[in-house]
Amino acid sequence: MLCFIVHGASPPAPEQPLPAGDPLPPPPPYVSLSAAEQRLARRLLRLAPAAWEPPGRCQRLFFSGLLPSPVRGLLGPPGEVSAEMVCKRKGAGLPACPPCKQPRCAAAEPEPGACQCPAEPQLFALPGAAGESGGAAARQSGGGQPASPPPPAPRDGQEQEQGREEREERGGEAGCQEPLEFPGDGCREPPPPPTPDINQLPPSILLKIFSNLSLNERCLSVSLVCKYWRDLCLDFQFWKQLDLSSRQQVTDELLEKIASRSQNITEINISDCRNVSDTGVCILAIKCPGLLRYTAYRCKQLSDTSIIAVASQCPLLQKVHVGNQDRLTDEGLKQLGSKCRELKDIHFGQCYKISDEGMIIIAKGCLKLQRIYMQENKLVTDQSVKAFAEHCPELQYVGFMGCSVTSKGVIHLTNLRNLSSLDLRHITELDNETVMEIVKRCKNLNSLNLCLNWIINDRCVEVIAREGRNLKELYLVSCKITDYALIAIGRYSMTIETVDVGWCKEITDRGATQIAQRSKSLRYLGLMRCDQVNEATVEQLVQQYPHITFSTVLQDCKRTLERAYQMGWTPNMSSGS
Repeated sequence: MLCFIVHGASPPAPEQPLPAGDPLPPPPPYVSLSAAEQRLARRLLRLAPAAWEPPGRCQRLFFSGLLPSPVRGLLGPPGEVSAEMVCKRKGAGLPACPPCKQPRCAAAEPEPGACQCPAEPQLFALPGAAGESGGAAARQSGGGQPASPPPPAPRDGQEQEQGREEREERGGEAGCQEPLEFPGDGCREPPPPPTPDINQLPPSILLKIFSNLSLNERCLSVSLVCKYWRDLCLDFQFWKQLDLSSRQQVTDELLEKIASRSQNITEINISDCRNVSDTGVCILAIKCPGLLRYTAYRCKQLSDTSIIAVASQCPLLQKVHVGNQDRLTDEGLKQLGSKCRELKDIHFGQCYKISDEGMIIIAKGCLKLQRIYMQENKLVTDQSVKAFAEHCPELQYVGFMGCSVTSKGVIHLTNLRNLSSLDLRHITELDNETVMEIVKRCKNLNSLNLCLNWIINDRCVEVIAREGRNLKELYLVSCKITDYALIAIGRYSMTIETVDVGWCKEITDRGATQIAQRSKSLRYLGLMRCDQVNEATVEQLVQQYPHITFSTVLQDCKRTLERAYQMGWTPNMSSGS
């Protein structure tokens, strides 16, 4: 067992001269060793006490041959150990480093580059190490005589060599750590990150992604990927707005199942679903009282029973589009007008059995109406127009195409201050003065459709261009106008962007050129079947005014082919075609 002597704080006692008769003490055992062996002995002296304990790891390293074993008899008396020895705990303050390669022989020098550890702070040599030889010689010559002066400093080459050896010793000393249990772990690369999985996203994110898909994509593609996605596709938010139009597999039983699963349906479209009857619509209305928008175009098999059920069970209804239903009568409209006070948008075009009786009840009961569209309803007359103009001040879109309406009823629309879109196509008894008065008084009007009214002339168009301060769309197909109407639009209007004068036989190259040159806002000019407009002139206008779209038969064909090429279509050049 190695013992350590701890010196006190008092200064050491002066050395007493030896009696004359006593023999001189023998020199330290390692004086006769070589310089390399002396350095090894000093290094062993600087080891921490824990390194000399039998159960320690370093002892196993000594016996395993990883470290050179100490030589017996090289250690001096305990008193020669410096009191300033520092106890360095194994591995304390040192970065992790792989085991250093040590020489097989204790006397051999460590191999350069064996350790890549960072350099340690400079350690001071032990007091007995620097002057061991000088002290021994002094004691042999005379006991109390002072020590001889230190030997001369070595030359530069010797200094560099000695410094290199000391650095290698310190490097080997710092590397005397326990080797890793698995040496390959220190250089093993971290495992690659796991492949991202879309199912690790929160369900809310996946639902947001699926909401951008159509009903067909969700039902026929996404729901078949996995069970998790199928369950997400059944989320109630996807079944609030259903577009089942043109699906012949939709039956009453399917509507009942859908309504039973999701009773929060707010919008449904069953247009062209010929296998749906009044029974299915009634079940849907009963189970979905929160329905807001109901669309059923061209469902000729439906009658008043379905619309009455919807009106009775869904009091919050806001939109009803049931165009081209031959069996719909005023009885269904009466229920809508009396029970659906929130109604804002109605479309009863080509419902030929509807008359003023049902329309007036809707006008008086649905005061929040904003859009109304009628088409070819021959039983609807000026009385209906007057009723809507008087009771529905919030109307913004009004259409009475082909109805039995005259200027006497249309003039009442001047009371609608919020009117923005007016469709007066094919009104046989419409005069120019009524149209001009509407444009003057309805300041928010931005779309006016006067197609198929042969009575509309150039003077009316000039007033429209002057007074329509917010007008952006003007449709004059098959009207009695000439080039002067186009010239007036280009000269007086600063807002009109779309003009369609198709089938106007009096339009020539002059009118098309003048409006393209003068109008600063024009973006579309319809010249379909304007036979006096040469195609060469149109080609020249297309080149000069690329911001304007000119619509003719040839120009539309070119644009259609260009879009087809962009989508990847190639013509079939086979001989049989």
